[in-house]
Amino acid sequence: MAAPLFNQRGFAGCSMQDILDATGLRKGGIYRHFSSKEELAEEAFRYALSQAVKIRIPHGDASMNTVARLREVIAQFVEKPSAVPGGCPILNTAIDADDGNPVLRKLAQEGLKDWRSRISGIVQEGIARREIRPDIEPRALANTIIATLEGALMISRLEGSRSALRDASTLLDEMVTRVALPAK
Repeated sequence: MAAPLFNQRGFAGCSMQDILDATGLRKGGIYRHFSSKEELAEEAFRYALSQAVKIRIPHGDASMNTVARLREVIAQFVEKPSAVPGGCPILNTAIDADDGNPVLRKLAQEGLKDWRSRISGIVQEGIARREIRPDIEPRALANTIIATLEGALMISRLEGSRSALRDASTLLDEMVTRVALPAK
């Protein structure tokens, strides 16, 4: 119950009283498990991120073409909203903790690093399998995909429309087509 509160309101915008009200617990019930609001926020982020990964990161067939797997990563992000209300926990926490909470900032950095690594790994595999052009830099392509998706999510949430996510999906699909080698 705390994960949606932190994901929607941020660390500073979520009081312990908000958490108590949402969970129905008393202070002793929370402090029996967590020594501080910070520790609770850290665990809430880990939970929110694990739920987002479970829904948005495809665990598809490794024998599947890597270009199709990249398209699947993009489609999962665009089509499936976060399991925890409030949007992407990496984006929300990165913005919320940028200047204030170094521990949450580090957790967001680790989440981003893991996501980038997953996409980079698909690209590296695609280069090795001669499905993706060898001149493509895996890290740069992963950063571009992530930045485009996160930016589109932010715009979509601000506008209350999925148009920016659909636009991003279309452009990323074109980009993936350009980095792919012709099928043999």
